[in-house]
Amino acid sequence: MNPSSPVRDSTIVRCFSPNSLEEKIKNKTALQEQLGWPQEPKVPLFCLPAGMNKSLGGELLKEVLPGLLSLNVQLVIRGKGSNEYGSLFTELTKSHSHRIAIIPDTEGRLSQMYAAADAALFLADPSTLPELRHCLQYGVVPIASECGALENYNPIQESGNAFLYEKLDPWHCFAAIVRATETHCFPFDWRTIQKHCMESM
Repeated sequence: MNPSSPVRDSTIVRCFSPNSLEEKIKNKTALQEQLGWPQEPKVPLFCLPAGMNKSLGGELLKEVLPGLLSLNVQLVIRGKGSNEYGSLFTELTKSHSHRIAIIPDTEGRLSQMYAAADAALFLADPSTLPELRHCLQYGVVPIASECGALENYNPIQESGNAFLYEKLDPWHCFAAIVRATETHCFPFDWRTIQKHCMESM
């Protein structure tokens, strides 16, 4: 999957650039409507852009999941990965149909996911994953373990393009998730981070 730039992507509802990030929100509400969810632009929309298997951090996901589900967030999952996690996600879409969905692994639908999502959850080193580049390109803020391609957000200096955690354990990972959801409450700050993401490409 190799999405085009969001400036000229014909598969998304509204194209956008680092200087018109308000248009990205229209892609979010369009996806929410398509999924039958309430159109709530203020609710953080997370994605799992690479799908899931053990090497992508599946065990960490299982440990973080109860905390993630306790937050007021929505989650879209790329329909790719091992059967074990496919079964887990299918059950989650049944019990949380109002806020968890699996996105078909097709180019157009994945572009729509990137265009809509606020943040992407990476539970293993994302530095070699092409999905990281796609996220940055579409202004999807990574929540990830520390890696050279990303800079942790610093609210004092208004710098950084991600929410990073030092250790691959549930406590550090969940702390980064909470920090991201809290920062999302401040639209100016969030757009600043999204702009940094897009400009890092």
